[in-house]
Amino acid sequence: MENQANKLHELVGNSTTKKNSRTKFIAITSGKGGVGKSTVSANMANILANNGYKVALFDADIGLANLDVILNVRIDKNILHVLKGECSLNDIIVHVKKNLILIPGESGDEILKYSEQFLYERFFEETKVLDDLDFMIIDTGAGIGEHIQLFLEAADEVIVVTVPDPAAITDAYATIKITSKSQPYIHLLLNMTKNEKEAQLIFDKINKVAMANIGNELKLNLIGKLPEDKIISRSIKQRTLFTNDAPNSLPAMDMKRVVNNLVYKLERKVLQNDTEKSFGSFFKRIIEQF
Repeated sequence: MENQANKLHELVGNSTTKKNSRTKFIAITSGKGGVGKSTVSANMANILANNGYKVALFDADIGLANLDVILNVRIDKNILHVLKGECSLNDIIVHVKKNLILIPGESGDEILKYSEQFLYERFFEETKVLDDLDFMIIDTGAGIGEHIQLFLEAADEVIVVTVPDPAAITDAYATIKITSKSQPYIHLLLNMTKNEKEAQLIFDKINKVAMANIGNELKLNLIGKLPEDKIISRSIKQRTLFTNDAPNSLPAMDMKRVVNNLVYKLERKVLQNDTEKSFGSFFKRIIEQF
């Protein structure tokens, strides 16, 4: 376990500095709801925070913002209140634990509709308080809606979560196909699987269809799997994180492998591109496209 933590910290720590930080934006999405997307987002952020990285969870699941429930924290206002000028960004940030904060989203589609220039300029100025983040995990909505694609297009890495259910797999492929127009490299995470073999078989089927219909423009990567396990289902009911409840369990170790795979990919990308990127520039890009 200690070796796993050391490996994770070395992967990113050796290639970034605080003076020239570049926040890595990871978008977690799915073709349909109910596949564990938000659970994956929260536990991924938790592992990174436990390893000393400064992490923010941005609840961008427009219409069903629920990370506050998963994390068992109370929120009074969200990012829509900031965009309306009713409070500052600092007022809505929830400090979940050391190195981990939550930026609450809005239950509704109004978050991207405000275009008052003065308020936007003030908002972008306030985002400087987040400039020291190492990672931002963006929990998007499910499906292929326009506002969801904006977040996926702006992210450094996209992870599509699905389960071994024919409808979920079909919807996951639809998300992959649409997203491939802006993201040539997409990760797939298989949740609620029986074993590694089942995850690989499902991935191979999706990848085969993708290669036949999308072509070489897309590189699809199986970033990992999570088991169908009572430890995970119990943590959801108790509003806890399974990576805290049972850190040495199979689900937790599988989640750590997913994070390691992701961080390794990002470390390679940082070596190729050291352009600085902040939450302000990320959000500005989304607003300008909307």
